[in-house]
Amino acid sequence: MSPLAPTLQAFFTQRLVGQRQASPHTIAAYRDTFRLLLGFASHKTGRSPAQLNLDDLDAPLIGAFLDNLETQRGNAVSTRNVRLAAVHSLFRFALLHPEHAAVIQRVLAIPPKRTDQALVSFLTGPEIDALLASPDRTGWIGRRDCALLAVAIQTGLRVSELIGLSCKTCR
Repeated sequence: MSPLAPTLQAFFTQRLVGQRQASPHTIAAYRDTFRLLLGFASHKTGRSPAQLNLDDLDAPLIGAFLDNLETQRGNAVSTRNVRLAAVHSLFRFALLHPEHAAVIQRVLAIPPKRTDQALVSFLTGPEIDALLASPDRTGWIGRRDCALLAVAIQTGLRVSELIGLSCKTCR
């Protein structure tokens, strides 16, 4: 049996779940990446995914897979880079097999593609006023929403950070 199947299994069970305690969403994203990769590699090599070896997943094949994601599947560069990060994570874990070190190092050397960063713009004064005026302050929920909006605007907290706030002295 090739070391790919047990390495993949150990990667998911030991590395992602055991060591990193990855979220179910991360595990699902990695699963989807490797499902796509193994299907692509199987098509290119003519072997079933169970017969694939670590050496079959070399840098040219991974590069072709990443190009395929963009051209055939229509994925954005950011999605391509997320898939590459999953592949890099697996190959860093696969360094447990020193006999495949050359192939692994070449795959790890594949750089992510540059993407244009979205420009973060800030709200203008009239936009802030309109946003703060939108909740109905006659009720408790409206006053709460207004307070949360004001805190978010003043501090720059993201929604996930805002809802994670707690007042330990209030309890």
